[in-house]
Amino acid sequence: MSIQGLNNISSSYGALLQSSVRRQAAPASAGIAAKNADTISISNAAREALAASNNSASAATADADQSIESRLAAIRAKGPVNRSQEDQDFLFANDKKLAEITSQGKSPDQLTAEEIDYVQKATGLVNTMANLSPAEKSLYNKAVASGNTEAAAGIGQIGLIRMMGNTASGANGTTYDPLSTEITPANIEKYFSNSIVDPTGNAQSKFQVLIQFLKANPAA
Repeated sequence: MSIQGLNNISSSYGALLQSSVRRQAAPASAGIAAKNADTISISNAAREALAASNNSASAATADADQSIESRLAAIRAKGPVNRSQEDQDFLFANDKKLAEITSQGKSPDQLTAEEIDYVQKATGLVNTMANLSPAEKSLYNKAVASGNTEAAAGIGQIGLIRMMGNTASGANGTTYDPLSTEITPANIEKYFSNSIVDPTGNAQSKFQVLIQFLKANPAA
């Protein structure tokens, strides 16, 4: 999976500044004191017209925002399979949080658990962070912050296993409930590492790195 960064699309609004202008009257003749002219003020009619204009602009902005949110909701409801490229482009351009995350230029394995959670929910991908506890997400973030992407990937694999539900295969034909099984070195060895079949050995390698990481940083 690759996440392409897109720039945020933002709307800017100008502020109307009102000021009073004073005129200086020239002296009419010697012996006559100079007087300041009256302050120029905006008429009530002009004030009402200005207020109406501002209200109209605010209403138009609110309508535009509502239209964007409605389309975003419709795109999310379709799911990733049924989305067109136009839908995807609109999603990444107008979901402000998604655009903020993807514009950082980070690779997926550099994102925090919270950022991955949001990206996966927004784009309709399998949410591997959905069933991790706050402590487990903190552990994931600690692995990412330390540059141990393999350990973080191991936690992500456990999150994926938990998406299977309450029953998964463990060692020697046993079954277990991954949703209620804590992430510990012993549980990884006995349960989680036996729930992914990967002939390349990559999954097992990540689990082994995670085991070593957990020994130094046990989940609270």
